[in-house]
Amino acid sequence: MTQTDIAQRARTLFAGSLVWDGHSGFMPDPAADLNNLQLWRDAGVHYLSVDVGFDVLPWEQTVRNLAAFRHWILDHAEDYQLVSKPEDILTARAAGKLAITFDIEGMNALDGRVEMVEFYHHLGVRQMLFAYNRNNLAGGGCHDENTGLTTFGKEVIDEMNRVGMFVDVSHCSVQTSLEAIDYSRKPVIFSHSNPKAVHAHGRNISDEQIRACVKSGGLIGVNGIGKFLGEDKPDAALFARHVDYLIDVAGPRHVALALDYAFPVGNASTEEILAAHPEYWPAEAYSGVSDYVAPSALEEVVVHLLQSGHSDKVIKDILGGNFYRLAVEVWGGE
Repeated sequence: MTQTDIAQRARTLFAGSLVWDGHSGFMPDPAADLNNLQLWRDAGVHYLSVDVGFDVLPWEQTVRNLAAFRHWILDHAEDYQLVSKPEDILTARAAGKLAITFDIEGMNALDGRVEMVEFYHHLGVRQMLFAYNRNNLAGGGCHDENTGLTTFGKEVIDEMNRVGMFVDVSHCSVQTSLEAIDYSRKPVIFSHSNPKAVHAHGRNISDEQIRACVKSGGLIGVNGIGKFLGEDKPDAALFARHVDYLIDVAGPRHVALALDYAFPVGNASTEEILAAHPEYWPAEAYSGVSDYVAPSALEEVVVHLLQSGHSDKVIKDILGGNFYRLAVEVWGGE
């Protein structure tokens, strides 16, 4: 098969697939210009989980972000749709809209109160991770002491399982991730994490974590940030290399996409935010500018996966089928 044939096959395959991006990376702030969500629509993405808060921010800011983002999306209903159950995503896709839910990175957003889980769920949050790089009331972060799941963390998992929300262990310590996977009654995800065996960054995850996640029935979403892929200027080929590795270790049913893609928000650059909070982003791990694999590169990722010999079904599952299947199981629906 020629390169032209592969490119055409990739184009057809991508156009016929449900494309699910498991996490956005732009700064959660009411100042965010959500017109930039058109970047995902133009790239052929059908669903995006939009970050509305992380542990660096006070919990009140997460609520402000949710209010602002919900208002904007509902006010642009011709192009975007807030969804609550998996089948809503298919409805949005059929109407040519980008389906949106929200995610929270770290349980500081709960203000120490388990009942906040249901509150956020009602507002459209469908995944939440434990600790954003640093330890908190629920568990440990990947750039802090390797502590485990706390009693509060277990109570939160029980509530997330009850309401139907992805338990997410990206950004967490090894011990917290393993204990959360073991404790949860529902499959657990690494929403946007890459294999440490391909690039040894502190935010990436070990084969032990990957296999534990698979045993729970969960999945790993490949992250598109250069720092975690291994090059400050990453490309589709490097991204596909991480996907290939995860397919080998986890199996194709447990691999997905979560680009963590960002656009500028307000006057503060990403580099300025990182510099202002060195406790969350150690300089030795985050120095220098890091680029992203953009949503527009996803069709080229498919080209590389085809060149690696993966079947159409495997690729369709990675593009969105795996995340959709798991949403039906965890969120409920269909």
